[in-house]
Amino acid sequence: MIDVLLGLQWGDEGKGKIVDYLAANYDIIARFQGGPNAGHTLYVDGQKVVLRTIPSGVFQAHCLNLIGNGVVIDPVSLKAELSQLVQIRPDVPGRLFLSQKAHLILPTHRALDAASEAAKGADKIGSTLKGIGPAYMDKTGRNGLRVGDILSGDFNKKYEQLKQKHLAMLKQYDYEADWKEWEAEFFDAIAYMRDLQIVNAEYWLDKQLKAGKKILAEGAQGSMLDIDYGTYPFVTSSNTIASGVCNGLGVAPSRIGEVYGISKAYCTRVGSGPFPTELDNEIGEALRKAGNEFGAVTGRSRRCGWIDLVALRYTVMLSGVTKIILTKADVLDGFAELNAGVAYMIDGERTEEFPFEVCTANLQPVYQQFKGWEKPISTCSEYEELPQSFKDYCSFVEQYLGTDIAYISNGTGRDQLLVNPGKN
Repeated sequence: MIDVLLGLQWGDEGKGKIVDYLAANYDIIARFQGGPNAGHTLYVDGQKVVLRTIPSGVFQAHCLNLIGNGVVIDPVSLKAELSQLVQIRPDVPGRLFLSQKAHLILPTHRALDAASEAAKGADKIGSTLKGIGPAYMDKTGRNGLRVGDILSGDFNKKYEQLKQKHLAMLKQYDYEADWKEWEAEFFDAIAYMRDLQIVNAEYWLDKQLKAGKKILAEGAQGSMLDIDYGTYPFVTSSNTIASGVCNGLGVAPSRIGEVYGISKAYCTRVGSGPFPTELDNEIGEALRKAGNEFGAVTGRSRRCGWIDLVALRYTVMLSGVTKIILTKADVLDGFAELNAGVAYMIDGERTEEFPFEVCTANLQPVYQQFKGWEKPISTCSEYEELPQSFKDYCSFVEQYLGTDIAYISNGTGRDQLLVNPGKN
Protein backbone atom coordinates (compact mmCIF):
# COMPACT_ATOMS: atom_id res chain seq x y z
CA MET A 1 0.00 0.00 0.00
CA ILE A 2 0.94 3.63 -0.46
CA ASP A 3 0.40 5.90 2.54
CA VAL A 4 0.02 9.63 1.94
CA LEU A 5 1.28 12.69 3.79
CA LEU A 6 -0.46 16.00 3.08
CA GLY A 7 -0.46 19.55 4.36
CA LEU A 8 -4.03 20.52 5.26
CA GLN A 9 -3.76 24.31 5.32
CA TRP A 10 -2.11 26.86 3.00
CA GLY A 11 1.31 25.21 3.18
CA ASP A 12 4.24 25.56 5.60
CA GLU A 13 2.68 23.04 7.99
CA GLY A 14 5.99 21.32 8.75
CA LYS A 15 5.79 18.43 6.28
CA GLY A 16 9.56 18.07 5.90
CA LYS A 17 10.21 17.21 9.53
CA ILE A 18 7.28 14.78 9.66
CA VAL A 19 8.33 12.92 6.51
CA ASP A 20 11.85 12.71 7.86
CA TYR A 21 10.43 11.13 11.04
CA LEU A 22 7.99 8.75 9.32
CA ALA A 23 10.53 7.74 6.67
CA ALA A 24 12.13 5.36 9.16
CA ASN A 25 9.08 3.12 8.62
CA TYR A 26 9.09 3.26 4.81
CA ASP A 27 11.27 1.96 1.99
CA ILE A 28 10.42 4.68 -0.54
CA ILE A 29 9.39 8.35 -0.31
CA ALA A 30 7.74 9.72 -3.45
CA ARG A 31 6.91 13.35 -4.33
CA PHE A 32 3.73 13.52 -6.42
CA GLN A 33 3.14 17.22 -7.23
CA GLY A 34 4.51 20.75 -7.03
CA GLY A 35 7.93 22.11 -7.85
CA PRO A 36 10.77 24.15 -6.34
CA ASN A 37 8.27 26.64 -4.90
CA ALA A 38 7.76 24.23 -2.00
CA GLY A 39 10.37 24.48 0.76
CA HIS A 40 10.50 21.63 3.27
CA THR A 41 12.73 22.53 6.21
CA LEU A 42 14.58 19.87 8.20
CA TYR A 43 17.14 20.13 10.97
CA VAL A 44 19.78 17.42 10.58
CA ASP A 45 22.54 17.17 13.19
CA GLY A 46 21.76 20.76 14.15
CA GLN A 47 22.05 21.96 10.55
CA LYS A 48 19.10 23.58 8.78
CA VAL A 49 18.41 22.05 5.36
CA VAL A 50 15.70 23.24 2.94
CA LEU A 51 14.48 20.71 0.37
CA ARG A 52 12.66 22.13 -2.64
CA THR A 53 12.19 19.27 -5.10
CA ILE A 54 13.88 16.23 -3.59
CA PRO A 55 11.73 14.05 -1.29
CA SER A 56 12.30 14.41 2.43
CA GLY A 57 13.44 10.81 2.90
CA VAL A 58 16.97 11.56 1.70
CA PHE A 59 18.35 11.66 5.24
CA GLN A 60 17.23 8.10 5.96
CA ALA A 61 20.02 5.90 4.63
CA HIS A 62 17.72 3.00 3.73
CA CYS A 63 15.16 5.10 1.79
CA LEU A 64 14.84 5.35 -1.96
CA ASN A 65 13.38 8.65 -3.18
CA LEU A 66 11.25 9.24 -6.26
CA ILE A 67 10.33 12.52 -7.97
CA GLY A 68 7.06 11.57 -9.65
CA ASN A 69 5.52 12.62 -12.93
CA GLY A 70 3.22 15.12 -11.22
CA VAL A 71 6.21 17.26 -10.21
CA VAL A 72 7.62 20.03 -12.40
CA ILE A 73 11.42 20.14 -12.20
CA ASP A 74 13.72 23.12 -12.57
CA PRO A 75 17.02 21.47 -13.61
CA VAL A 76 19.07 24.37 -12.18
CA SER A 77 17.33 24.19 -8.81
CA LEU A 78 17.61 20.38 -8.73
CA LYS A 79 21.33 20.45 -9.44
CA ALA A 80 21.96 23.09 -6.76
CA GLU A 81 19.92 21.12 -4.23
CA LEU A 82 21.73 17.87 -4.95
CA SER A 83 25.11 19.59 -4.83
CA GLN A 84 24.30 20.79 -1.32
CA LEU A 85 22.96 17.43 -0.17
CA VAL A 86 25.96 15.38 -1.27
CA GLN A 87 28.09 17.43 1.12
CA ILE A 88 25.98 15.96 3.95
CA ARG A 89 24.96 12.59 2.46
CA PRO A 90 27.24 11.55 -0.44
CA ASP A 91 24.98 8.58 -1.26
CA VAL A 92 21.90 10.69 -2.14
CA PRO A 93 22.21 10.49 -5.98
CA GLY A 94 22.30 6.70 -5.76
CA ARG A 95 18.98 6.71 -3.89
CA LEU A 96 17.21 9.27 -6.08
CA PHE A 97 14.99 8.38 -9.05
CA LEU A 98 13.29 10.73 -11.53
CA SER A 99 10.14 9.95 -13.46
CA GLN A 100 10.74 10.30 -17.18
CA LYS A 101 7.27 11.86 -17.45
CA ALA A 102 7.94 14.74 -15.02
CA HIS A 103 7.86 18.10 -16.83
CA LEU A 104 10.74 20.57 -17.01
CA ILE A 105 10.79 24.25 -16.11
CA LEU A 106 12.61 26.30 -18.75
CA PRO A 107 14.27 29.70 -18.28
CA THR A 108 11.47 31.26 -20.35
CA HIS A 109 8.90 29.71 -18.02
CA ARG A 110 10.43 31.78 -15.24
CA ALA A 111 10.34 34.88 -17.45
CA LEU A 112 6.66 34.30 -18.28
CA ASP A 113 5.84 33.82 -14.61
CA ALA A 114 7.47 37.10 -13.64
CA ALA A 115 5.91 39.03 -16.54
CA SER A 116 2.42 37.65 -15.92
CA GLU A 117 2.54 38.39 -12.20
CA ALA A 118 3.82 41.93 -12.77
CA ALA A 119 1.00 42.58 -15.23
CA LYS A 120 -1.63 41.73 -12.60
CA GLY A 121 -0.68 44.76 -10.52
CA ALA A 122 -2.81 44.89 -7.36
CA ASP A 123 -4.44 41.57 -8.32
CA LYS A 124 -1.25 39.53 -7.89
CA ILE A 125 -1.85 35.95 -6.74
CA GLY A 126 1.45 35.73 -4.85
CA SER A 127 3.42 33.55 -7.26
CA THR A 128 6.92 32.55 -6.15
CA LEU A 129 8.09 33.38 -9.73
CA LYS A 130 9.74 29.97 -10.12
CA GLY A 131 8.01 29.22 -13.43
CA ILE A 132 5.68 26.65 -11.89
CA GLY A 133 2.40 27.95 -13.35
CA PRO A 134 3.67 28.39 -16.94
CA ALA A 135 5.25 24.90 -16.83
CA TYR A 136 1.95 23.34 -15.80
CA MET A 137 0.18 25.39 -18.48
CA ASP A 138 2.47 23.90 -21.12
CA LYS A 139 1.81 20.46 -19.65
CA THR A 140 -1.97 20.77 -20.01
CA GLY A 141 -1.51 22.61 -23.32
CA ARG A 142 0.47 19.60 -24.61
CA ASN A 143 3.56 21.64 -25.35
CA GLY A 144 5.80 20.73 -22.43
CA LEU A 145 9.22 19.13 -22.30
CA ARG A 146 9.68 16.15 -20.00
CA VAL A 147 12.62 14.55 -18.25
CA GLY A 148 12.62 11.69 -20.77
CA ASP A 149 13.12 14.22 -23.57
CA ILE A 150 16.62 15.09 -22.35
CA LEU A 151 17.76 11.61 -23.40
CA SER A 152 16.60 12.08 -26.99
CA GLY A 153 18.84 13.31 -29.79
CA ASP A 154 16.53 16.17 -30.73
CA PHE A 155 16.15 17.71 -27.27
CA ASN A 156 17.78 20.99 -28.32
CA LYS A 157 15.37 21.29 -31.26
CA LYS A 158 12.35 20.69 -28.98
CA TYR A 159 13.71 23.20 -26.50
CA GLU A 160 14.17 25.86 -29.18
CA GLN A 161 10.62 25.37 -30.48
CA LEU A 162 9.10 25.83 -27.03
CA LYS A 163 11.38 28.78 -26.27
CA GLN A 164 10.25 30.58 -29.43
CA LYS A 165 6.64 30.08 -28.42
CA HIS A 166 7.40 31.65 -25.03
CA LEU A 167 9.25 34.59 -26.57
CA ALA A 168 6.25 35.35 -28.74
CA MET A 169 4.06 35.31 -25.64
CA LEU A 170 6.45 37.61 -23.76
CA LYS A 171 5.99 40.30 -26.40
CA GLN A 172 2.51 41.04 -25.05
CA TYR A 173 3.98 42.18 -21.72
CA ASP A 174 5.70 45.43 -20.89
CA TYR A 175 8.33 43.56 -18.91
CA GLU A 176 12.00 42.74 -19.37
CA ALA A 177 13.27 39.41 -18.06
CA ASP A 178 16.88 38.48 -18.76
CA TRP A 179 16.20 34.79 -19.43
CA LYS A 180 19.38 34.55 -21.55
CA GLU A 181 21.51 34.69 -18.39
CA TRP A 182 19.69 31.59 -17.14
CA GLU A 183 20.06 29.55 -20.33
CA ALA A 184 23.72 28.51 -19.94
CA GLU A 185 23.19 27.16 -16.42
CA PHE A 186 20.00 25.44 -17.62
CA PHE A 187 21.88 23.38 -20.21
CA ASP A 188 24.67 22.69 -17.73
CA ALA A 189 22.04 21.32 -15.34
CA ILE A 190 20.44 19.26 -18.12
CA ALA A 191 23.82 17.58 -18.72
CA TYR A 192 24.04 16.89 -14.98
CA MET A 193 20.55 15.35 -14.95
CA ARG A 194 21.43 12.88 -17.72
CA ASP A 195 23.67 11.06 -15.23
CA LEU A 196 20.85 10.64 -12.70
CA GLN A 197 18.55 7.63 -12.49
CA ILE A 198 15.63 8.30 -14.86
CA VAL A 199 12.92 5.63 -14.71
CA ASN A 200 9.52 4.69 -16.08
CA ALA A 201 8.16 5.53 -12.65
CA GLU A 202 4.69 3.99 -12.76
CA TYR A 203 6.16 0.57 -13.67
CA TRP A 204 8.98 1.09 -11.17
CA LEU A 205 6.47 1.79 -8.39
CA ASP A 206 4.29 -1.17 -9.38
CA LYS A 207 7.32 -3.45 -9.15
CA GLN A 208 8.20 -2.05 -5.72
CA LEU A 209 4.65 -2.54 -4.44
CA LYS A 210 4.53 -6.11 -5.68
CA ALA A 211 7.82 -6.72 -3.87
CA GLY A 212 6.12 -5.64 -0.62
CA LYS A 213 7.89 -2.29 -0.27
CA LYS A 214 6.29 0.36 1.94
CA ILE A 215 5.81 3.67 0.16
CA LEU A 216 4.97 7.13 1.48
CA ALA A 217 3.67 9.73 -0.99
CA GLU A 218 4.75 13.23 -0.02
CA GLY A 219 2.74 16.32 -0.94
CA ALA A 220 4.25 19.74 -1.49
CA GLN A 221 1.86 22.70 -1.13
CA GLY A 222 -1.06 22.68 1.30
CA SER A 223 -4.53 21.35 0.52
CA MET A 224 -6.12 24.82 0.53
CA LEU A 225 -3.93 25.63 -2.49
CA ASP A 226 -5.40 22.80 -4.59
CA ILE A 227 -6.16 23.96 -8.15
CA ASP A 228 -9.74 22.57 -7.97
CA TYR A 229 -10.68 22.83 -4.30
CA GLY A 230 -8.53 25.61 -2.89
CA THR A 231 -9.18 29.34 -2.60
CA TYR A 232 -9.23 29.84 -6.37
CA PRO A 233 -7.63 31.77 -8.07
CA PHE A 234 -5.15 32.14 -5.18
CA VAL A 235 -3.97 28.56 -5.57
CA THR A 236 -1.11 26.53 -7.03
CA SER A 237 -1.21 24.78 -10.41
CA SER A 238 -1.64 21.16 -9.32
CA ASN A 239 -3.81 18.90 -7.18
CA THR A 240 -2.46 18.92 -3.64
CA ILE A 241 -5.08 16.61 -2.06
CA ALA A 242 -4.95 12.80 -1.81
CA SER A 243 -6.50 12.22 -5.24
CA GLY A 244 -3.44 13.91 -6.75
CA VAL A 245 -1.33 10.92 -5.67
CA CYS A 246 -2.96 8.69 -8.28
CA ASN A 247 -2.26 11.08 -11.18
CA GLY A 248 1.05 12.32 -9.79
CA LEU A 249 2.58 8.86 -9.36
CA GLY A 250 0.56 6.63 -11.69
CA VAL A 251 -1.00 4.41 -9.03
CA ALA A 252 -4.55 3.14 -8.58
CA PRO A 253 -6.85 4.51 -5.81
CA SER A 254 -7.16 0.99 -4.37
CA ARG A 255 -3.49 1.15 -3.39
CA ILE A 256 -3.90 4.15 -1.07
CA GLY A 257 -3.68 3.27 2.64
CA GLU A 258 -3.30 5.71 5.54
CA VAL A 259 -3.69 9.41 4.82
CA TYR A 260 -1.73 11.57 7.27
CA GLY A 261 -2.83 15.20 7.38
CA ILE A 262 -0.59 17.88 8.88
CA SER A 263 -1.89 21.07 10.44
CA LYS A 264 -0.28 23.73 12.55
CA ALA A 265 -1.91 24.43 15.91
CA TYR A 266 -2.63 27.86 14.41
CA CYS A 267 -2.75 29.02 10.79
CA THR A 268 -0.50 30.83 8.31
CA ARG A 269 -0.55 31.89 4.69
CA VAL A 270 2.08 33.35 2.34
CA GLY A 271 1.14 35.83 -0.36
CA SER A 272 -2.29 36.99 -1.46
CA GLY A 273 -5.68 35.34 -1.06
CA PRO A 274 -8.44 34.92 1.52
CA PHE A 275 -7.53 34.01 5.08
CA PRO A 276 -10.67 34.04 7.28
CA THR A 277 -8.94 33.79 10.67
CA GLU A 278 -6.03 36.15 9.91
CA LEU A 279 -4.89 38.38 12.78
CA ASP A 280 -3.57 41.62 11.38
CA ASN A 281 -2.70 42.91 14.84
CA GLU A 282 -0.29 42.44 17.73
CA ILE A 283 -1.47 38.85 18.29
CA GLY A 284 -0.71 37.95 14.69
CA GLU A 285 2.70 39.56 15.03
CA ALA A 286 3.34 37.61 18.24
CA LEU A 287 2.48 34.37 16.42
CA ARG A 288 4.82 35.33 13.57
CA LYS A 289 7.74 35.98 15.90
CA ALA A 290 7.15 32.95 18.12
CA GLY A 291 6.78 30.65 15.12
CA ASN A 292 9.56 32.27 13.04
CA GLU A 293 7.04 32.51 10.22
CA PHE A 294 9.14 33.35 7.21
CA GLY A 295 9.14 31.35 3.96
CA ALA A 296 11.84 28.67 3.58
CA VAL A 297 12.24 29.41 -0.14
CA THR A 298 11.09 33.03 -0.52
CA GLY A 299 11.94 34.48 2.91
CA ARG A 300 8.59 36.29 2.82
CA SER A 301 6.86 36.87 6.15
CA ARG A 302 3.78 34.72 6.58
CA ARG A 303 0.37 36.03 7.50
CA CYS A 304 -0.73 34.50 10.82
CA GLY A 305 -4.00 33.72 12.56
CA TRP A 306 -5.89 31.29 14.74
CA ILE A 307 -6.56 27.75 13.54
CA ASP A 308 -9.46 27.59 11.07
CA LEU A 309 -11.36 24.39 11.84
CA VAL A 310 -13.94 25.00 9.11
CA ALA A 311 -11.24 24.96 6.43
CA LEU A 312 -9.46 22.11 8.20
CA ARG A 313 -12.54 19.87 8.31
CA TYR A 314 -13.05 20.64 4.61
CA THR A 315 -9.58 19.40 3.66
CA VAL A 316 -9.84 16.38 5.98
CA MET A 317 -13.05 15.46 4.11
CA LEU A 318 -11.53 15.98 0.65
CA SER A 319 -8.60 13.64 1.27
CA GLY A 320 -10.18 11.13 3.64
CA VAL A 321 -7.57 11.89 6.28
CA THR A 322 -7.17 9.04 8.76
CA LYS A 323 -4.65 10.62 11.16
CA ILE A 324 -3.89 14.23 12.09
CA ILE A 325 -0.40 15.46 12.93
CA LEU A 326 -0.48 18.75 14.85
CA THR A 327 2.70 20.81 14.43
CA LYS A 328 4.22 23.92 16.07
CA ALA A 329 2.00 23.47 19.11
CA ASP A 330 4.76 24.96 21.26
CA VAL A 331 4.31 28.33 19.48
CA LEU A 332 1.10 28.79 21.47
CA ASP A 333 2.92 28.38 24.81
CA GLY A 334 3.01 32.12 25.45
CA PHE A 335 -0.71 32.80 25.04
CA ALA A 336 -2.96 33.02 28.10
CA GLU A 337 -6.00 32.58 25.84
CA LEU A 338 -6.38 31.31 22.31
CA ASN A 339 -9.15 30.83 19.78
CA ALA A 340 -10.23 28.36 17.11
CA GLY A 341 -12.46 29.29 14.19
CA VAL A 342 -15.54 27.03 14.27
CA ALA A 343 -17.91 28.75 11.80
CA TYR A 344 -18.28 31.73 9.47
CA MET A 345 -20.86 34.48 9.39
CA ILE A 346 -21.64 35.48 5.79
CA ASP A 347 -24.15 38.30 5.33
CA GLY A 348 -25.73 37.47 8.68
CA GLU A 349 -25.93 33.70 8.03
CA ARG A 350 -23.87 31.19 10.00
CA THR A 351 -22.22 28.33 8.11
CA GLU A 352 -19.76 25.55 8.92
CA GLU A 353 -19.13 24.80 5.24
CA PHE A 354 -16.23 26.31 3.32
CA PRO A 355 -17.91 28.69 0.86
CA PHE A 356 -17.47 29.01 -2.91
CA GLU A 357 -17.45 32.80 -2.61
CA VAL A 358 -14.70 32.92 0.05
CA CYS A 359 -12.69 35.40 -2.04
CA THR A 360 -15.54 37.91 -2.32
CA ALA A 361 -17.91 37.32 0.58
CA ASN A 362 -18.27 39.56 3.62
CA LEU A 363 -17.05 36.80 5.90
CA GLN A 364 -16.41 36.92 9.65
CA PRO A 365 -15.08 33.98 11.68
CA VAL A 366 -16.89 32.63 14.73
CA TYR A 367 -14.47 31.60 17.48
CA GLN A 368 -14.36 29.10 20.32
CA GLN A 369 -12.10 30.32 23.12
CA PHE A 370 -9.65 28.18 25.08
CA LYS A 371 -7.44 28.63 28.13
CA GLY A 372 -3.70 28.65 27.56
CA TRP A 373 -1.55 26.00 29.20
CA GLU A 374 0.31 26.43 32.42
CA LYS A 375 3.68 25.10 31.29
CA PRO A 376 5.66 25.14 28.02
CA ILE A 377 4.91 22.00 26.06
CA SER A 378 8.29 22.21 24.33
CA THR A 379 9.78 20.65 27.46
CA CYS A 380 7.54 17.57 27.28
CA SER A 381 9.11 14.33 26.09
CA GLU A 382 6.00 12.14 26.43
CA TYR A 383 2.35 12.71 25.58
CA GLU A 384 1.39 12.04 29.21
CA GLU A 385 3.43 15.08 30.32
CA LEU A 386 1.31 17.53 28.32
CA PRO A 387 -0.80 19.96 30.39
CA GLN A 388 -4.50 19.15 30.63
CA SER A 389 -5.56 22.44 29.05
CA PHE A 390 -3.59 21.53 25.91
CA LYS A 391 -5.14 18.05 25.86
CA ASP A 392 -8.58 19.68 26.12
CA TYR A 393 -7.73 21.85 23.12
CA CYS A 394 -6.68 18.75 21.16
CA SER A 395 -9.83 16.85 22.18
CA PHE A 396 -12.01 19.66 20.87
CA VAL A 397 -10.12 19.70 17.56
CA GLU A 398 -10.48 15.92 17.23
CA GLN A 399 -14.21 16.05 17.95
CA TYR A 400 -14.77 18.87 15.47
CA LEU A 401 -12.77 17.14 12.72
CA GLY A 402 -13.94 13.61 13.46
CA THR A 403 -10.33 12.45 13.17
CA ASP A 404 -7.72 11.53 15.77
CA ILE A 405 -4.56 13.54 16.43
CA ALA A 406 -1.88 10.85 16.23
CA TYR A 407 1.26 13.00 16.66
CA ILE A 408 2.09 16.38 18.15
CA SER A 409 5.21 18.30 17.16
CA ASN A 410 6.40 20.45 20.08
CA GLY A 411 9.65 21.92 18.70
CA THR A 412 11.95 22.08 15.70
CA GLY A 413 14.16 19.16 16.74
CA ARG A 414 13.86 15.82 14.96
CA ASP A 415 13.12 14.19 18.31
CA GLN A 416 10.46 16.68 19.35
CA LEU A 417 7.46 14.67 18.21
CA LEU A 418 5.04 13.22 20.75
CA VAL A 419 3.10 10.05 19.96
CA ASN A 420 -0.53 10.05 21.11
CA PRO A 421 -0.90 6.53 22.60
CA GLY A 422 -3.80 4.45 21.32
CA LYS A 423 -4.18 6.58 18.19
CA ASN A 424 -1.48 5.00 16.04
